[in-house]
Amino acid sequence: MPVRLMKLIGVKTLIVTNAAGGVNPGYKAGDIMIIKDHINFPGLSGDSPLKGRNDERWGPRFPAMSNAYDAKLRHLARKIATEELGIGSFVHEGVYTMVGGPNFESVAEINALRVLGTDATGMSTAHEVVVARHCGMRVFGLSLISNVCVASYEELEVANHEEVLAVGKARSKDMERLVKTMINRMDV
Repeated sequence: MPVRLMKLIGVKTLIVTNAAGGVNPGYKAGDIMIIKDHINFPGLSGDSPLKGRNDERWGPRFPAMSNAYDAKLRHLARKIATEELGIGSFVHEGVYTMVGGPNFESVAEINALRVLGTDATGMSTAHEVVVARHCGMRVFGLSLISNVCVASYEELEVANHEEVLAVGKARSKDMERLVKTMINRMDV
């Protein structure tokens, strides 16, 4: 459902999830990352969902993205993951970078993303978050680390879509439990 339509029907908090490649060398396939910030490469190059004439009824011309992912919701998620669900050992908090796709990143691109502070990368999410924040919605985001990004020319393993699907299936119940518990605890 488009984000602005969600706003029109009264949604105040947007929860976004994605499958992402692990850029942080400490992340493994199957880990879950609470998104604390993002780098929106398409947006930085001019491909923004806010491009064009602004309608002030939605929000200001230049909305701030400095606290795009709600700090209270991130804290709540860490607490639930660690204290209630017992999954804290594979839940991290980090920076998500959106790239254009539809291809997996090159070794040089992964190493550049590491230098920029990226923990996980994928081809979605940031644009939806930008629109939600433009509309004044709170945002909470999770990335399922579906594969470890190839960061060395000597690595023989390559990213593939089948691995992404298999990891998603294996970890889906943990993601579902975390999101459901979050929803039940949110102050809406």
